[in-house]
Amino acid sequence: MTERRAILSGSAFEEQIGYARAVVDGDWVHVSGTTGFDYATMTISDDVVEQAEQCLRNVEAALAEAKCTFADVVRVRYLLPDREDFEPCWPVLRRCFGDVRPAATMLMCGLADPRMKIEIEVSARRRTPPHEDATSNHSEAPVVPVGAYEPPYYVAVFTTVRTQDQSGYNETGARLEDLVKDVPGYLGTDHAQTPGGLGITVSYFRDADALTQWRTNAEHRAAQQRGRAEWYQSYTLHVAKVERSNGFTRAEDPQSPTAG
Repeated sequence: MTERRAILSGSAFEEQIGYARAVVDGDWVHVSGTTGFDYATMTISDDVVEQAEQCLRNVEAALAEAKCTFADVVRVRYLLPDREDFEPCWPVLRRCFGDVRPAATMLMCGLADPRMKIEIEVSARRRTPPHEDATSNHSEAPVVPVGAYEPPYYVAVFTTVRTQDQSGYNETGARLEDLVKDVPGYLGTDHAQTPGGLGITVSYFRDADALTQWRTNAEHRAAQQRGRAEWYQSYTLHVAKVERSNGFTRAEDPQSPTAG
């Protein structure tokens, strides 16, 4: 069943009118029109720029509770009673959205309280964790980490935060997973994704030559270039030599209904 839950900020308006600060519906997060009130004190500045800053703090708090950030925002709407107040807010808005570039609309309209000078509404889409493509045939496979090997060997730890544009990402990832298996000395790969959108890929290689062969593979390098151009908001790569390694696997309970 698709997840649907409401996020409340404690604003008196939410209780009095009957709405939520944000609604999470599956991968989508819809943040209600948010004004410059400090909900802890229910006070509001007279300055439109300070109101815009408080609006964004309120929006950011709602996004964080939904386990996403401004980087996940795909649509933003600005509502102002006075069009002349919009331009002074641009530097504040650009700090949050300048690298994200969501679709945006500015509307001039009256707001519910004459003290309100700006209201901001956003929609965001949480990133789909890697390797959860609907076409994957591994969704029912048990999670099994790469085993401990006799050291020394090498690991490459690749951490990423992905952009909204993931066109072709899963197909390329599947191709690379097949391709790296042909590298002599490749030992395996572990993947993980945090709810906040941090992806972690750890690849294991028997020696530095195997790692270099994979690093210089033409298709791999082309995928890296496309990742920088399209798929990654940011990434880091750490390469290390493993000097110690051990592991543990709990023995299966023979009485378990899933045993055998």
